[in-house]
Amino acid sequence: MRAHPAEFELLAPPTLPAVLSLLAHEPGEWLPIAGGTDVMVQYSAGKLPARKLVSIWNLPELRRMEVSADEIRIGAGCTYTDLREHELIGREFSLLSMSASWTGGIANQNRGTIGGNIVNASPAADSLPALMLYDTELLLVSERGERRVPYANFHTGYRKTQLAPDELVRAICLKRQFSGYYAHARKVGARNAQAIAKVCLAGLGRLAGGIVDDLRLAVGSVAPIPMRLTETERIVKGNRINPHLIQLAKTTAAAEVRPIDDIRSTSLYRSAVVGNLVAEFLEQLGARNAQRERMRQVLARWNALQPDKASEAILPCCGSKAWAHGMAARRPLLDEPALLAACDEVWKGLAESDWLEAFHSHPRIGDSHSPAAAPPQSAAWSGEEQRKVGSAGEDIKLALAEGNRAYEQKFSRIFIVCATGKSAPEILEILRRRLSNDEAMELREAAEQQRQIAHLRLRKWLSS
Repeated sequence: MRAHPAEFELLAPPTLPAVLSLLAHEPGEWLPIAGGTDVMVQYSAGKLPARKLVSIWNLPELRRMEVSADEIRIGAGCTYTDLREHELIGREFSLLSMSASWTGGIANQNRGTIGGNIVNASPAADSLPALMLYDTELLLVSERGERRVPYANFHTGYRKTQLAPDELVRAICLKRQFSGYYAHARKVGARNAQAIAKVCLAGLGRLAGGIVDDLRLAVGSVAPIPMRLTETERIVKGNRINPHLIQLAKTTAAAEVRPIDDIRSTSLYRSAVVGNLVAEFLEQLGARNAQRERMRQVLARWNALQPDKASEAILPCCGSKAWAHGMAARRPLLDEPALLAACDEVWKGLAESDWLEAFHSHPRIGDSHSPAAAPPQSAAWSGEEQRKVGSAGEDIKLALAEGNRAYEQKFSRIFIVCATGKSAPEILEILRRRLSNDEAMELREAAEQQRQIAHLRLRKWLSS
């Protein structure tokens, strides 16, 4: 039976203290909602048990991301789109960025919030296994004050949490200590997005001298709550990755989980998939170690080149000659983190004319023809980066062409976006949003997108 609006009461207090006061005076009576994506599904089906709803969508205290030297604090009201587009999250907490990209379609990502995903407490939620691995802490707030709780202990049972009836999740706190880890995430479902996961896995691994120095594995949809594979982690740590260890980890992981049979899958299938995903991650972690050795060899050869040759070799990664000269001048650069850090330093120190030179080395979004002056490697990478745009429907391509014209008319330069992994509708939405920027803000956004492109290309260059 469908619900009737008259049966519900909805309030939208303008401040966080007002919301907390409401929760404190009638604990358990009010259901806080933000994006409302899950609430609307239950409402439409007539299965929403709460009759009093309080909106927290527009509270600025819940929509901030605060970055310090030691941690990033993500407001519970930040959306999946916010997570996908935040550069530091993509760089240092890529598991969270990846899982955000799987959660529903663009509309859901624009409305759904990280805090809502946590409090909803579905064992199939895409972002929860990632949070299990990052030593996450939740900042909870009520009229009684604030408290921090480890996220690892937050879920106490199926759709049950430590959250008191008068509390809200104010922020998600992530320690900035995982930059040296290899990150891997997989979701197995009917589709990659807009489908509930049958199994999802998040993994972090770090090698030292070929030995597994640290390993973190978490899974969803295989127990009443998201869970760490602690026994699998234990048997892998301190060992070299080889076929025997991978097989042992696969068997152990399959035995650790506690899945059920339901409409989406069977217990036996889920256990087998968990084992296969763990094996896949360990194989890739071992391959990553070999890849790093190849990267060191690429850098060693580049470090030995004459300055003009070194500049020419790295130019396709950015398109600015001044940037390429600056990178060559900072040699020797001994590993990927040093290379990326030098990239950022050089890029931020360039003049606006150098930024524009980099922008103009790219083709327009949706255009298969790169500028004549672009190096061949740059043109090839541009084609890869825009692969999803090339397969878009004609209506989206026409809308992108119209957006490009409007952008160039307003800003007198082409639209720059890090297109890798983004669908054509997603890029179109970003383009339309950025058309509302003023000149100064848009230049900063374009420069940041170019910096992200340079990072991706530098990694490709190292792997060549």
